[in-house]
Amino acid sequence: MFLFQFATLAPLALLIAGSLTGGWWIAGAVAMITLFTWAADHLMRRAAAATGRADEFPTGDALAVALAVILLAGLALAVRAFGQEGFSTAERAGLLIGWGLAFGQIGHPVAHELIHRRPVWMRGLGGAVYAAVLMGHHGSSHLRVHHVHVGTDDDPASAPLGMGFWRYAVRAWGGSFMAGLRAESALRARASVPPSWWSHPYIAHALGAGLALVVAFGLAGMGGIAALIGIAAYAQVQILLSDYIQHYGLRRARRPDGRLEPVGPQHSWNAPQAWSSAMMLNAPRHSDHHAHPARPFPALRLEQNMPVLPRAVPVMAVAALIPPLWRRMMDRRAKTWSAD
Repeated sequence: MFLFQFATLAPLALLIAGSLTGGWWIAGAVAMITLFTWAADHLMRRAAAATGRADEFPTGDALAVALAVILLAGLALAVRAFGQEGFSTAERAGLLIGWGLAFGQIGHPVAHELIHRRPVWMRGLGGAVYAAVLMGHHGSSHLRVHHVHVGTDDDPASAPLGMGFWRYAVRAWGGSFMAGLRAESALRARASVPPSWWSHPYIAHALGAGLALVVAFGLAGMGGIAALIGIAAYAQVQILLSDYIQHYGLRRARRPDGRLEPVGPQHSWNAPQAWSSAMMLNAPRHSDHHAHPARPFPALRLEQNMPVLPRAVPVMAVAALIPPLWRRMMDRRAKTWSAD
């Protein structure tokens, strides 16, 4: 667990220090999430094979909860900094980039882990992290749509072969919002006792986003709202990149009876690099997550019969921003797995 703890808590500690005092703490945090992660992945490539049983990691949920609380508090500190004197334009830009990276590469895996946990309060905390970056609906669409329809045209988060990221991002954001809304409404319609309208999850998503904007305004006025929107936009791009990278071009086949094949290891891309996997709570071990959604992140496994990305997830995210480069790297690999 030490690797998970250090890889996630160290950059957040630097960002919090930067949000309070400015200075080189901010640059250090950005460098740790980007350059240091890239370097550590190269130095620690062979360390990622180690794994264990779920019951060997009793502190996994505790780390996820602690990270969620730290992220929410840190976001408030970052927004407040935009309303204070003494922070230069460069420092404010660094905080926007740093906290955007933190919520995209640490906060998203943390929230994702929590919404899969059984206790209601944990799922609520995960939803709060998504709502803080104005994307609360992701919790609904991920559980109700993505895990059900992954690898099909019914899942807006599963990119078909040949679709560039920027076209995908527009489709996935709006499509996931609407698909999640329909799925949540259909689930409520099937309830034996009709639930009240105000208990609809999308009401909570809207209220959470509204509360985040109100708090941002209270902390730093309109500058605080602008800061929150900037951090949220950067984080949302990374959330969309995560789904794009992990399912690009992998489709579920139809059986002779017309039904889709079950979700298998071949329907998700994986990455074995040690440091970035630890920073993202093993989210790059994505095939095992889809096979066992409730399995705690430290126990997720890598197997031989899983599609593997040519580079670590953060590197592939940069490549995905340049569609011709991405397609040159990935289309041949995706076709190979589709042929299987």
